[in-house]
Amino acid sequence: MKTNLIHAITFSVLVISCSTPEAKKVDTIPLQGTWELLSETKIEGNDTTFSIIPADQRMIKMLNETHFAFLRHDLSKGTDSAKATFVGGGGTYKLVGDKYSEHLEYFNIRAWENNDFEFTVDIKNDTLTQQGREKVEGLADRIIIEKYRRVLN
Repeated sequence: MKTNLIHAITFSVLVISCSTPEAKKVDTIPLQGTWELLSETKIEGNDTTFSIIPADQRMIKMLNETHFAFLRHDLSKGTDSAKATFVGGGGTYKLVGDKYSEHLEYFNIRAWENNDFEFTVDIKNDTLTQQGREKVEGLADRIIIEKYRRVLN
C-alpha cells in the first residue's frame, strides 16, 4: 500500500512539473530591443529598388513585448528644407514563430493608420530581416525587405 502511495505521489509531482509555464514556453525570435535600419528593398510590380539608408539619415525601430515604434529623421536637424525628413509611427504587433504582424495605429501619413501588415522575420547574429507586403488601398501595394542591426537589447 505504501509503495502505491509513493508511486501515485511521484507520478503527480511529475505531471505537475511537466505542465508548469516554464515547460510550455515556446522559443520565439528575440525581437525586443532597438534596431537601426541598414537597407530596404521595395518591389512594386516589375520595379525593384534597393537602397542603403543615406549617411545623413537614421531610422530606428523599437519593440517591447506588445508594441513597436519607428522613427526616421535627417541628421541635419531640419535646417535644410530640401533634406529635412521626419517619419514616425507605431502600434501593436504579434509574433507567432517567424510570422510577425503589425497593426499600425499611429503614423505621420494618416491614410496608413489602422492597417495591418504581415511579415516574416529572421535574426542572424545582430541582423534582423523583415519581409512582407505593404498594401494600403489606393496608396501602396509592394513587397518590402528591410535589414536592421541590433542597437540595444
